[in-house]
Amino acid sequence: MAPITNGDHLTVNEPKSKGEKSTKQHSQVVIIGSGPAGHTAAIYLARANLEPILYEGMLANGFAPGGQLTTTTEVENFPGFPDGVTGTEMMDKFRAQSERFGTKIITETIARVDLTQRPFKYWTEGEEEEADFMTADTIIIATGASAKRLFLPGEETYWQSGISACAVCDGAVPIFRNKPLAVIGGGDSAAEEATYLTKYGSHVYVLVRRDELRASKIMAKRLTSHPKVTVLWNTVATECKGDGDLLQSLAIKNVKTGEEKDLAVNGLFYAIGHEPATSLIKSQLETDVDGYIKTIPGTAQTSIKGVFAAGDVQDKKYRQAITSAGSGCMAALEAERLISEEEAEDENIPADQVHVPAEGYLGADKE
Repeated sequence: MAPITNGDHLTVNEPKSKGEKSTKQHSQVVIIGSGPAGHTAAIYLARANLEPILYEGMLANGFAPGGQLTTTTEVENFPGFPDGVTGTEMMDKFRAQSERFGTKIITETIARVDLTQRPFKYWTEGEEEEADFMTADTIIIATGASAKRLFLPGEETYWQSGISACAVCDGAVPIFRNKPLAVIGGGDSAAEEATYLTKYGSHVYVLVRRDELRASKIMAKRLTSHPKVTVLWNTVATECKGDGDLLQSLAIKNVKTGEEKDLAVNGLFYAIGHEPATSLIKSQLETDVDGYIKTIPGTAQTSIKGVFAAGDVQDKKYRQAITSAGSGCMAALEAERLISEEEAEDENIPADQVHVPAEGYLGADKE
C-alpha cells in the first residue's frame, strides 16, 4: 500500500523551460534529504544510471545525516532485520547501498531553491545569496518531518531511554513492556497512541492540559472507556526523572489546582504533532494547512512538474520508515519516467541515446 497523499485534487503547474544550465554543476536529478525516502530514491536512480546527487544535509532540520531514524535505538518493524537494528546502523546501510550504485552524496544543506524555471536552480548553505548556482532537471524533496517536543528538564537525558515520539515505532521495545507509560496530548494521535500502548504497558496515563479531549468523539470514547487507561485532566509534565540511564517518573502539575506530584512511569510518548521540513519550498510548492507538501493521490508528483515529494514531508498519517522508503521508490520511478519522456521529445538527443526506464517501468498499468 502506498503512503497516504495529501489532498484530493492538485493542479500541476509547468514551470518555464529552456533555462540556463549551471556551469558549476548540473544534474538530471537531485535528491534533498537522507532518510529512507531519499536513499531509496537514490538507489533506484543510481541503478538506472542517472547519476543522482543526494544532499544529506549538515544537521538539516536538527538531525544528523540519516534523519529521524538516527535518534531511534532499536528498529524492529522494518522487514529484513529479524533481530532488529539500531536506527543509525540501518541508515548507514541505506547510505552504503546508495553509494555502491554510484550516488554522489554531499554532506551539505540546500538552503534555497528556485522552482520557477527548469532546469531548477539551487544553492547550498552559505552560498544562497551568490549569483553562482547549481541546476537540476528534476528534484526529489525528501526532507522529512520532526516530532514536536516539549524539551522538559531531563528530556535530553532520557530521550530514547524511556522517551519517544512514536508509539508504533517503539512501543514494543522491552523497556516498555508491562510497565506504566504516559502519553502527552489530547488529539486523535494521542488517543490512538495511548490505545496502541495498552497492548504492551501495564497501564497508560494520558496527560491532557485541558479538561476535555480534542480527539473525535469515537476516539475519545474508546480511550476513556479503556480499563488500562487513566486520563489526567488539566495536567502537564514539568520534569523527566530517572536513574541516569532510564526514565522512572514524571513530575506533573495540575494547572487548575497547582498540585504537583511525581507519576511513576517508565515510558513517555509525545503525541503533540509533527513539523514537516518544508521551509525550503514555502510559497513555491502547494502545501496543506499543516505544511505538508501536497501530492497527486497515488503519486509523488507535486504542484510543479519535475518536483517530487517523498517520505514524511508529504505523509502526515503513517510516518513510518517502510512507507517512506516506498514513496522514495515512487518518486524515483516517476522522475526517471519524466526524464525519459523529455529526452525522447528532444530532437538534439539521438534515439539510441534516449534513456529507457529501468525494469520496463512505464508509469502505467500493465495489461
